[in-house]
Amino acid sequence: MVERIVAAARRVLVEQGYDAFSTNRVAAAAGVSPGSLYQYFPDKSAVLDVVVDRYWDEVADRVQAALGDRVGQTGPAVVRATAAAVLAALESDRELLRVLHEDLPPRRLAGQRRALEVRVRHLLAAVLAGRGGAGGRSVDAQAWVVVLAVEAIALRWVLDGPGPDRGEVLDELTALVTGYLAPAQLG
Repeated sequence: MVERIVAAARRVLVEQGYDAFSTNRVAAAAGVSPGSLYQYFPDKSAVLDVVVDRYWDEVADRVQAALGDRVGQTGPAVVRATAAAVLAALESDRELLRVLHEDLPPRRLAGQRRALEVRVRHLLAAVLAGRGGAGGRSVDAQAWVVVLAVEAIALRWVLDGPGPDRGEVLDELTALVTGYLAPAQLG
């Protein structure tokens, strides 16, 4: 029942937007009574929190898996593959991303986005530290800069389209990151 309600909430949010999002609409889309919905969720905010949390967890899992699969790899190829994973994760549900990013009040997303950034940043910092550090610079600071830069560019590319084609964006992200990081860190 919870899965049915959450799936319906996601559909309502995408199809009708945040302003029209209500427990009555979610219940109707799930094919349950509002009373049944309230047995599982105290209010619309609780339903929305689950939808948002699950979305960002899905994105984080995809990016983390892509980084985790490349722990032993080096060079620009791993940077490009990781940037491609970020784009793919954000593209996986472009419509929901648009609603979350453009319709929800920013404070509704702050915690989830920050959690995603921290997960990816810590993994990247570990990869950089394993490559011999940052040549006297902080690997944590470098990871923070790289993650936020890639996230911002990837987010704008997914939401703004059409822009440069995907290959060009990946080329530019690869050049940006490899140019910023020390060659020794990339292998």
